Amino acid sequence: MRRGHQLLLPANPFFILGSLLAALGLNMLQNMGLFGRAAWSPDFLALALVFWSVHQPQRVGIGVAFAFGILIDVHQGALLGQHALAYTALSYLAIAIHRRLLWFSVPSQAFQVLPLFAASHIIELIVRMTAGGAFPGLLMLLAPVLESVLWPLVSVLLLAPQRRSPEPDAHRPL
Repeated sequence: MRRGHQLLLPANPFFILGSLLAALGLNMLQNMGLFGRAAWSPDFLALALVFWSVHQPQRVGIGVAFAFGILIDVHQGALLGQHALAYTALSYLAIAIHRRLLWFSVPSQAFQVLPLFAASHIIELIVRMTAGGAFPGLLMLLAPVLESVLWPLVSVLLLAPQRRSPEPDAHRPL
């Protein structure tokens, strides 16, 4: 553990599941919104999957990413497996770099996860274009950048329940 880092409580599995379901709900609300699924809009579920794949790789892995990808495919009416493939690749890459990523500060982590989000969107684009879909436009390059910008906020929100009190006392020895 790096100097200056806080000791965290174990992550509650119900909180992990709840945050993933909340991200799924945000994606669904975003898709049903006024503009539909805009190419530039961030993928909140991909953001949550990367976060938990980095911080809890034993609990959230490739299988969970695949299952949530199938749910998004069904909801959007997309080619079955399009998001599932992108999310599994995203989860695999996040697990592959999770030990190195945790040594960086949170703003530096945002730069480190940008290529992961870009790879996910490229995989989705390749599958969509191979199946005969239309090119969504160059604004789709904005989505991985927005997801990377949201990384510090997501890190603060999802790690908040695990933070320990900085003043130990008789009731909290750590």
